[in-house]
Amino acid sequence: MRASLGQTVIVENATGAGGTIGAARAARAAPDGYTISLGQNGSHVVTGATYTNLPYDLLNDFEPLSLISIAPFVIVGKKTLPADDLKGLVAWLRANPGKATLGNAGQGSISHVCGLLFQDATGTRIQAVPYRGTAPAMQDLVAGQIDLMISDPVTAMPQVRGGTIKIYAVTAAKRPFSAPDTQTVDEAGVPGFYASLWHGLWMPKGTPKPIIAKLNAAVVAALAEPAVRARLADLGQEIYPRDQQTPEALGALQRAEIAR
Repeated sequence: MRASLGQTVIVENATGAGGTIGAARAARAAPDGYTISLGQNGSHVVTGATYTNLPYDLLNDFEPLSLISIAPFVIVGKKTLPADDLKGLVAWLRANPGKATLGNAGQGSISHVCGLLFQDATGTRIQAVPYRGTAPAMQDLVAGQIDLMISDPVTAMPQVRGGTIKIYAVTAAKRPFSAPDTQTVDEAGVPGFYASLWHGLWMPKGTPKPIIAKLNAAVVAALAEPAVRARLADLGQEIYPRDQQTPEALGALQRAEIAR
């Protein structure tokens, strides 16, 4: 976005509590166009259902700016796990109830919720281990300190390609272009366990519409750049079509996901 705005864009990672710490800072910021919240359906949907005292309202304290990308999760494990496929993993988990550990991005995060749904779908019991984001959880998975993660592809796929962790399945109905050799959950033995991570940008409530329009144009221009598209593709991210890179599309998706 720097090129079209002619300004430096500073990225600050405010981690913790399923994204609510960073989102709260953005919600409290001045609506002058200089603070943008980068979030996803974990931070801007799921937290509304899993946190009882959010210091902001997900729909009323933000202005949608743009949808960015979407990607299914992947089920990954440490290299020394005895199971080499998803059916074998489920069998091992059932034979060892409560012994395996599953890292997530924090209590109430979308990866936490996906872990609960996975246990329900497979009839297994796994210890949840919350972290301040997926990056430190992945560090411990690579080091063998935890057993499993249901991870976004941004965090997992570089490690999969590097051979430092195992991949069991993609949580989608079709194989993504970023992992064409990885089975879907339908193929691997847990049919219908679908979960995706989508990203968007929000502004503080009350940000003037001309500012939102200018920033949205910068997002659209950035997402059209071949280098940006290639980089997101490498990370397993599918960019939304141009007609969905709008504040209206993000707002509609967020409302629908909150209701679901």
